[in-house]
Amino acid sequence: MPWLAVLLALGAAMLFAVGAVAQQQEAAKHPDVHGPKLMARLLTRPRWLAATTGNALGYALQASALAAGSLIVVEPLLVTTLVFALPLGARWSGRSVSRSQVVWGFALASALALFLIVGDPEGGVDVEPLRDWWSSIATCGAIVLVVGGISMAVGPPLRAVGFAIVAGIAIGFGSALTKSSVHYLARGVGPLFMHWEPYALIGVATFGIFMQQLAFQSGPLAVSYPATMVLDPIVAVFVAVNTLEEEVQASGAEWLLIAACALVLVCGTAALARARPPARTDFLFMTPDELL
Repeated sequence: MPWLAVLLALGAAMLFAVGAVAQQQEAAKHPDVHGPKLMARLLTRPRWLAATTGNALGYALQASALAAGSLIVVEPLLVTTLVFALPLGARWSGRSVSRSQVVWGFALASALALFLIVGDPEGGVDVEPLRDWWSSIATCGAIVLVVGGISMAVGPPLRAVGFAIVAGIAIGFGSALTKSSVHYLARGVGPLFMHWEPYALIGVATFGIFMQQLAFQSGPLAVSYPATMVLDPIVAVFVAVNTLEEEVQASGAEWLLIAACALVLVCGTAALARARPPARTDFLFMTPDELL
């Protein structure tokens, strides 16, 4: 197990959590503007820019983790961003953390740990020719077009989830491109930009950030963020297996445990998205019974 990659990924998750909470609160303040105008306004907000800087530092840790470990190890760990972000969002909103959020947060963390121990991910390559990427590009692109189109036609709560799904697909695909780009960067900046992956990464990342801000504007953090964080590793692992030849080393009953872990991830994300925070209170003076 590449423990350095694990530690770097967890550090990235913490930074992403802080950035997501701050960005959501800023985006929600501007319900009167949409599309590119929303981004133009957010770019003038110091708090949003500070959050974006934090996300950039988180991305640097994520890229370092991908240099030290495989996509199948690093990306599922980023789901722990939810474990950090939802309580932090409740705290900054002056609300307590509900019992269900605590339970599902621990369930997500436990499922991730079990997956990494049982699955024993290994293998894979950092780069592949463009022709080997087309099946992954076509699959993810088709889902983005369908979900994005539906999201534009529905109301704010479902729109937030739809935009978050699109953002998660873009971010997950970008993670796979990051793996390849880090490989080229090890040879120098010049060789990096002689390949198509960094240009695709810039485009996909920009699109993902834009869609995430639209999701943040359309709904609270508990609705607009979990779908992104669960789709990110799912898409990254799909690309890792489908394109970059990574493998999960498991057999027999171990696959049942991995399936159970995946089910916990999906159910936990859905439960966190549906959870409603309890009445406003001062988190610092909560009793253990109030917290749980």
